[in-house]
This record gives sequence, C-alpha cells and structure tokens, in this order.
Amino acid sequence: MMKLFPVVLLSVLFLLPSAAPAVEKLPLVWIVSTGGTIAERINPATGAAVPAVSGADLIKAIPDLAKAARIKVFPLCNIDSSHMTPEIWRKLALKVNELLADPEVKGVVITHGTDTMAEGAFFLELTVTSKKPVVFVGAMRNASDLSPDGPANIMNAVIQVCSPESAGWGVTVSLNNYINSAWYVKKTESTNPQTFVSGPHGYLGYVLMGKVQRNNDQPRVLKFPIPDKLPRVIPLSTFAGDDGSLIRCAIAEGAKGLVIEGVGSGNVNPDVAGAIKEALSKKIPVIITTRVEWGGVVPAYGDVGGGEYLQKMGAVLGGQIDTFKAHLLLMLAVAQNDFSVEKLKTYFVYDID
Repeated sequence: MMKLFPVVLLSVLFLLPSAAPAVEKLPLVWIVSTGGTIAERINPATGAAVPAVSGADLIKAIPDLAKAARIKVFPLCNIDSSHMTPEIWRKLALKVNELLADPEVKGVVITHGTDTMAEGAFFLELTVTSKKPVVFVGAMRNASDLSPDGPANIMNAVIQVCSPESAGWGVTVSLNNYINSAWYVKKTESTNPQTFVSGPHGYLGYVLMGKVQRNNDQPRVLKFPIPDKLPRVIPLSTFAGDDGSLIRCAIAEGAKGLVIEGVGSGNVNPDVAGAIKEALSKKIPVIITTRVEWGGVVPAYGDVGGGEYLQKMGAVLGGQIDTFKAHLLLMLAVAQNDFSVEKLKTYFVYDID
C-alpha cells in the first residue's frame, strides 16, 4: 500500500486542475432578491408569514444550483410585494441593466412577491434594454410551509436563464414550471401555486426534468429610457352608479395621466364619460381598459360612454393591456420628452393572436 501511495497522490493531483475549469465554464447568473412570500417565514407569535429570509439564505437552501450556474446574489430589498412601488421597480430596472451589461453574465433571476409580480415584470419588460433572459420568480407557499415551492421555482428559473430555448423571450414570470410573458401574465389564484396564466395568449414554455420546452415567442417588444422621475398616473375602476367624482378628484390632485377601467369591451356611463372629457380638455391623457379578464378593449359601442364614443372624444383604448400594466406604460410614456398622444396610441394597438 505504501508503494501505491505516490501513484494515487499523483493521480489526484493530475485530476484537480481539470476540475476547476469545469466550474468556470458554468454560466454566471445574478439573483436579485426583493422579498415576497418566497422570503417569508411564519411568525410563531401571530401565525402569519413575515419577511425573514435573505437572498443568500434562499440560495443556500438549493445546493443543486451550483451544478447549473455560478450564482451571485444582490439584495435590493426584502418586502412584501404589496408594499412595492414604481420607484422601487425603477431602481430594480437600473440595477438589472447594470448587471446585464457585463458580457460574462448570462441573465438575471429576480425573486419577488407574487401580489404585484405581473406589474413588476412588465415594468422591467419596458425598461430593460438587454436581450438576455430576465426571470421573475416567487412562491405561493412561504419557507415555513410543509412543502415550500420557492426552491424548485428558483431552480427552474436558473435553468431557464441558462437554456438556449429561452432566447428572445424578454422578461418572464416563471412559477410552477410554467413560463409566461410579462405582457399578458396575470395572477388568478390567491393561494394556489398554479396562479400565473396568460389566458388565450398561451404560455411561452414549460420547464420539465431540467429542460425548457418552448411553445411560443415573445409577443411584443417596446422599450423606454428609464426616467429620473416617474409622473403621477392614477388608475381608477368605474362601477354601477359612478358619478365621475373620483376622476375629478384625480384631476384636482394633479394627475399627469389617467387609466379608467371600464366594463365590457371598454365602456362607461354618461357621467363618467363627462368626467373623462374634462380630463382630456386639460390635456391629461386617458387610457381606457376593462375589468373583464380577457378580450381587451375595442371600439364596439357608439352610444354615450361606449368605446367608440370615448375614442372619438380623444381617449386611447388600451387594447389587450390590463389596467395595472397600462398604468405603468402610461407613466413611462408621459415621462418621455417627446411624449404625444399620437405616439401613445401606437403603444396600445390591439393585438390579434
């Protein structure tokens, strides 16, 4: 045995140099943590989930990540996504653009709460200039749960970033193995892990057994420079008996833009139509969306307050973009030095799949 020892030692030393380069060849992926259920645990005193887990802790819980990529973590914040603001998303977009500018970086995974994840992803879809993958991921079950979904979701997100099948998808929301475009994704369940869907637009893809299956391409590409300051744009939902007073209040409060969520294919009652007319007379741009989950806004009705009536009055029909994403798009559009209503109309064209 003593005679064999030098040979064994030499063999081990010979193998060591070849192992290091293999790790170096793995793609570099940044994980930017912002909080959410994925970073929460149950407070024993209250029985409710609260922010408690750092981005670094999330990664330590998934040892297999080291086999898929070289991981670096940037902790942006640790808050419930109900506390998110457009200003935080602005800072997030600036950071993601900075990280993706490094040619060594393959892509970015963003851990985020699910409540406002669809809007956060859409804000970055409009402001991230790189074509590299950006994946929003979170969890519907907190880290104290019997079967937390966060670790698997993060693992799948990293797999997606590293897969050639993910090319050209822009910013996505990827949970429970399903991959959604930021343009159309919606949260549809308050507690179920299968909450994010894209309705008739379909999923972009699916992660199965460590591989990405590609179903669809990115629907649209629209980019805005990130402004130094975001203007105040107010979304309001109409209701039966609405007298338009909330719109007039928003005007008085100095709103720089309004998103009015109508009914049906984009309709409001005569009182609300009158308030919209007042906003337009003050050069406040108005986008019309709908409370209906799918189908979008079209100029189908010409009576007072109908979609065609509002369009002729000067309001912009929101197409298939929902209220809360229209809110962010209008905010970014109004912030541009070359803003015009004519340009605004081109951002909300109706997409026919």
